[in-house]
Amino acid sequence: MSDYRALIQELEAVCSNPAAAVAEEMKRSGRRAIGCVPAYTPDEIIYAAGILPVGLWGGQTDIKLADSLLQNFCCSLIRADLEYGMKGTYQMLTAVVIPNFCDSLKALCKNWPYGDTGIPVLGIAYPQNRIPAAFQYLISEFQFFQERLEKLTGTKVTDEALEGSFGIYEEYRKTCREFVKMVADYPVTLNAKTRHHILKAAYFMDKKIYTEKLRGIIEGLKAQPKEEMEQFKVVLSGILVDAEAYLDILVNNHITVVADDLAQESRQFRTPARAEGTALEKMAQRYMDQRGCSLIYEPEKSRGQMLINMAKDNDADGVIAAQMKFCEAEEYDYPIYRKELQKAGVKLLYVEADQQIEAAGQLENRIQTFVEINR
Repeated sequence: MSDYRALIQELEAVCSNPAAAVAEEMKRSGRRAIGCVPAYTPDEIIYAAGILPVGLWGGQTDIKLADSLLQNFCCSLIRADLEYGMKGTYQMLTAVVIPNFCDSLKALCKNWPYGDTGIPVLGIAYPQNRIPAAFQYLISEFQFFQERLEKLTGTKVTDEALEGSFGIYEEYRKTCREFVKMVADYPVTLNAKTRHHILKAAYFMDKKIYTEKLRGIIEGLKAQPKEEMEQFKVVLSGILVDAEAYLDILVNNHITVVADDLAQESRQFRTPARAEGTALEKMAQRYMDQRGCSLIYEPEKSRGQMLINMAKDNDADGVIAAQMKFCEAEEYDYPIYRKELQKAGVKLLYVEADQQIEAAGQLENRIQTFVEINR
């Protein structure tokens, strides 16, 4: 039986010091690392090249240098990424991959070379309007990305390596889906903060090694009796909720995250790939099959019904919409799914999410009131 508590502590340590974790993995494996800016990047291709993909999801830091190149109404995540790049935090990276999902990401891609980071950029353009032709376009974009990666790194990506990489990532996604489903049964061990740390650690580790550790946590917990605790169950929706102050508020109010619609978490792994096709075709099709993501154009707007189903299927007491400050994609979606959730009788709380949080008193009052009213 695995020592699941030791594994949890190990992943929490990775999350608390990602730079050290990445450096240790690079030393252990002898591999280089490439940074991947949210929300979706072709990590399987990078991994198949023998390079470690590292998630760049911002962080809590003073924004000073980045403001010389980005407007202060860009979201805190993107500004923090550029700030870290300009400060030299990312110097261990061979390159940075920046997708095109919003105007701020496009600005980051164009301005990164002027930040004196010394780190080359690999831009990638995902088709946000997923018409039938978008599938073939995305495959060609993956192929073009692979060619540029090979030229930059001098590493040839073989079909065999790509198929193997795809299999490792699919197993990672499958294991994550299993993990988030069991959280409600272990609300003490897997409180909101610990749950988040465990999932976030994946961005700084070899996915094969991470999956083995996450599997050990799952099997270790399954061998334990289910935990009893007075809890308030919620579904989180938004880009991310990772500021320590936010997470502490959730824990202090005995809030269990029984499901999420976060770009940093379940949106990365909730959509399984289809069985047929080459690795690149399956990667492209999985993106085409993604639903309910604010960053991808979806005329039918399925996010509201998706949140309703998530709340009902997980017996949630409510949904917390964590609005990333200045994220237009999220702001456009909110009025639509707000009406749908209200009509369905699902309790909803709107709060602002910002990584550079200074005072959380007002946020704590709002969340505490939401819990007390709807408990």
